[in-house]
Amino acid sequence: MSIEELREKINSIDSNLIDLLAKRRGLSKEVILDKNDNKNPIRDEKREEELLNRLIKLGKEKGVEQHFLTKVFYEIIEDSVRIQQSHILNPSKEFNGKERLTIAIQGIEGAYSYLASQKYFAYSDKELEFVSKKRFSEVVEAVEKGEADYAVLPIENTTSGGINEVYDLLLHTTLSIVGEETFQVKHCLAASSDVSIQKIKKIYAHYQAAAQCSDFLATIPEARIEYFADTAMSVQKIAEENNPEFAAIASEEAANLFNVNIIRKNIANQSENQTRFIIVSRNCVKVDNRLPAKTSLVMATSHSPGSLVKALSVFNAYKINLTKLESRPIIGNPWEEMFYVDFEGNTEDEDVRNLLDELGQYLRFSKVLGSYPSQVLKKTKLNPDSKTEMDEIANVITKGIQKPIIKKNIKAKSYKLASREYKEEDTIIKVRDVEIGGDSFVVIGGPCSVESESQIFSCANEVKINGAQILRGGCFKPRTSPYSFQGLEWDGLNYLEAAGKEYDLPVITEVLAPEQVQAVAKQSDIIQIGARNMQNFSLLKEAGKVHRPVLLKRGMMSSIDELLNAAEYILAQGNRQVILMERGIRTFETATRNTLDLSAIPVLRELTHLPIMVDPSHAIGERDKIPPMALASKIVGAHGIMVEFHPEPEKALSDGPQALRYPQFAQLMKDLKKL
Repeated sequence: MSIEELREKINSIDSNLIDLLAKRRGLSKEVILDKNDNKNPIRDEKREEELLNRLIKLGKEKGVEQHFLTKVFYEIIEDSVRIQQSHILNPSKEFNGKERLTIAIQGIEGAYSYLASQKYFAYSDKELEFVSKKRFSEVVEAVEKGEADYAVLPIENTTSGGINEVYDLLLHTTLSIVGEETFQVKHCLAASSDVSIQKIKKIYAHYQAAAQCSDFLATIPEARIEYFADTAMSVQKIAEENNPEFAAIASEEAANLFNVNIIRKNIANQSENQTRFIIVSRNCVKVDNRLPAKTSLVMATSHSPGSLVKALSVFNAYKINLTKLESRPIIGNPWEEMFYVDFEGNTEDEDVRNLLDELGQYLRFSKVLGSYPSQVLKKTKLNPDSKTEMDEIANVITKGIQKPIIKKNIKAKSYKLASREYKEEDTIIKVRDVEIGGDSFVVIGGPCSVESESQIFSCANEVKINGAQILRGGCFKPRTSPYSFQGLEWDGLNYLEAAGKEYDLPVITEVLAPEQVQAVAKQSDIIQIGARNMQNFSLLKEAGKVHRPVLLKRGMMSSIDELLNAAEYILAQGNRQVILMERGIRTFETATRNTLDLSAIPVLRELTHLPIMVDPSHAIGERDKIPPMALASKIVGAHGIMVEFHPEPEKALSDGPQALRYPQFAQLMKDLKKL
């Protein structure tokens, strides 16, 4: 038989294989319809094991090698599972009224984000339209503004590790992770003509691609690396320049798309070079419990020895597998870290909800980034299960550590997270080197309003030389009269931040509206929510989404129960750094501005683990009566006070009568130290 005849027979067999695969895929679609009707699991691993064992036996009889056979059928089984999963969670379901899905990516057609998007949305019945952006921040913004339905972002690579810019974006965006995709990265060196590698003088490359191909690049040291925004754009660049001495690192797909030559394939440091992408959307998804799910979380542990180990031991207690733990510095808080965590589990599952609840006791901030279907399908095992390496590592880490008590169905008050029933030990909040809570007593001092740069710098100096720990200053002022001084706003915040840096003091200022929170949190170490806004629930929720501590003042006519429920709004959003402040309530008494409820301090100490401070300035309203109430606050068990002072109280633009003079503030600090 001639070679042509043999090839013709092979072609015929290949065609038959494709026909059979298409028929098998069609049957998989019918299988999921039956499973849906009967609410059966997506995967039947016993059935898969029986299938593979039968095929291996059959293959042995036919002379087909076992490894080859299992490799082929693992791919077929995975495809079948993905078809069934896509029917349950079609990524285009929420856009049923639209003809196409709009996907925002960093880069252009041919970029790895583009290729990963095509792979992830392959089972969608919608046409795909791509929105190309230069920066990851623009990709996220496109979805936030409704320009695109989804964003596809690279999050980590098996060679170069995590992509920090994307991690940092996840902390601040309102988008949710709704899916993931892994893509096999096959870097090649492309040039406009078939040229010798040694003649290459310049190589365009994305910085991540260059890092992943560093070993290869070291072999051509005379070639200058010029970083480019995107791998596909770098290929587009050499195609346009048509200079035989210029090359680009990109995918083979991009090289073929722009019709340039591939002069070297597989140039990555590792042959198994994969990038994991996340798919984010404005709306979160509820994952069917029959699907394997993954949850991503960002968390900051409390400032206490062993807090991270205690937090991780919660996962061990619930037998939930942690698949990723990566630290990132907290911007604005030098040498403080947040941790990005991926774990196997679905937030619709009761155990996962209990885990997150229990975990909160060891955290000062947490944010669930999303719960979504896992794209990593476990292969059916053909041998008995055994302990994995990760299981052994977990046992070593947690050996000797007392497991946390799993508190299921805590029957606490309506403010569960703020209650002693939820967390018995005091919460200690660390702001730079200042600890608020526990046995410490902290003094926050400064003017009611930031009135000028020189004024706030003068006040900062008084705070520092007298041993107070935190500088306060109002930048956005809620005033009873619309004609009163409303604060210097952003200019005032710049002055306050600069004064804090000059005198090495944490700063605190008030926010009035939800849209201010994120921006103010970038400059202020503590966010203050005033008495008038104690039940501004939109503002409370927004404050719960930032990692800055929040000082919450008691409303002028609010009960202790209402104060704790207001704090619960912040805690429930993931920010566990809430400081409560008693600042006086309105009663029938008119001798002072308000009535300072010092009895609230021991009551709150019993009810909640949160730190409690006192603001005698707003309670009394008369400077001469403020020092004795400040001293009394320490005696009854407050964790600190906030007092106002001013270089010239008579000229103050707001609340001059309650502002201490500099000598009064200095004397108060001396008297506090004597107690």
